Amino acid sequence: MRAARARARGLSSRRGPFSVTRFRNSLIPIVTVLGLQFGAVLTGAVITETIFAWPGVGRLLIQSISFRDYPLVQGCILLIAVTYVGDEPAHGPVATAARSARSRYE
Repeated sequence: MRAARARARGLSSRRGPFSVTRFRNSLIPIVTVLGLQFGAVLTGAVITETIFAWPGVGRLLIQSISFRDYPLVQGCILLIAVTYVGDEPAHGPVATAARSARSRYE
């Protein structure tokens, strides 16, 4: 049915499945899931850096907790929180509306 509509609009049968509208519509859930997974990567970094003794914010956070350096703990938590919240506009409702093929700004 969709192929018939695409041909009726003048698209060739080769171009139909790869139209910009379909690409933009399929991009919405992909970007949302990738953006949410970014927070999981941040959480996993603390565990990974601690286990493998890699230098990074996660290991710094664990060391500062063990040394009771509370200002550094607050700074690390603030950095992780700002990074997580700063990533939200990339996959939030405003960005989804901008990527949606249905919304047109005229």
